[in-house]
Amino acid sequence: MLVLFGIGVVVLGFIARINPLIVILVAAITTGVLAAVVPGVDGRTLLTAGIDTIARFGEAFNDNRYFHITWLILPLIGLLERAGLQERARGMITRVKAATTGRLLLTYLFLRQATSALGLTSLGGHPQMVRPLIAPMAEGAAEVEHGPLTDKARFRIRGMAAGTDNIGLFFGEDIFIAIGSIVLIVGFLEQAGIRVEALHVSLWAIPTAIVAFIVHGIRLWRFDGQVKRDMTVPDTASPEGER
Repeated sequence: MLVLFGIGVVVLGFIARINPLIVILVAAITTGVLAAVVPGVDGRTLLTAGIDTIARFGEAFNDNRYFHITWLILPLIGLLERAGLQERARGMITRVKAATTGRLLLTYLFLRQATSALGLTSLGGHPQMVRPLIAPMAEGAAEVEHGPLTDKARFRIRGMAAGTDNIGLFFGEDIFIAIGSIVLIVGFLEQAGIRVEALHVSLWAIPTAIVAFIVHGIRLWRFDGQVKRDMTVPDTASPEGER
């Protein structure tokens, strides 16, 4: 029962609002050390158990080191933003006269859903696509049409850009048969005594994806009018609103 103290460490760490990574690490080490506690155990055995637990962390990291390469995209995006990526994206969309916020996001919805259906789920995403490119471009299109944005309009555009990415990914990835969600659905139904083929689940995801595209497409078609209404509301956070 001593190994359950690791759960207590997690609970206390979250209550104290300590960094979750540190909490999980300490909880794992605590569980590993206490697992070696038996009647008559000495300090040397506990020290050996602690070292062995830490060694297992290193072994797991080394075995999965190639997986962590994907996290290098985050500092790369940070460097690109510092070099003016958002400004370039905003400036590029302002030169397209036919572009509006709704049309831009509708195009991104189609591309996001289509690429996710092909299994290319990593081509989009909030950190690597929405924040540095899609949201600034959507804001730039709105600024061309309406002028300087209020805070309410700007935050609404950013929220819609993030939501569009979520909808495109969520309803597009289930069409691709070799995806974790398909395996989860098939496994859950099999446990309930219902046997279905993964291909059938994938095919029946197509009508759902089409309906999702139509529904959210209508929202995006009406979104330009919503941004325009937000522009008529005084922005209390800006100097104009204070005057």
